[in-house]
Amino acid sequence: MNGLKHFWNRHPVLSNWLILAVGMVLILYFSARHVGFLPGQWAALVAATVVLAGLCAWIISWE
Repeated sequence: MNGLKHFWNRHPVLSNWLILAVGMVLILYFSARHVGFLPGQWAALVAATVVLAGLCAWIISWE
């Protein structure tokens, strides 16, 4: 647990990005699982979601 605290304190934006990306990908999966996307389409959606989470984490850090 100390390792996680240390990582969180040393890299707050990266930690926020990771947590936000995991949450957003889970929401994406549960909201679109019955649509019938092909694997390539899923990969593109997940990649776009992770990039969007990174941008959100970066904007949050502007304060």
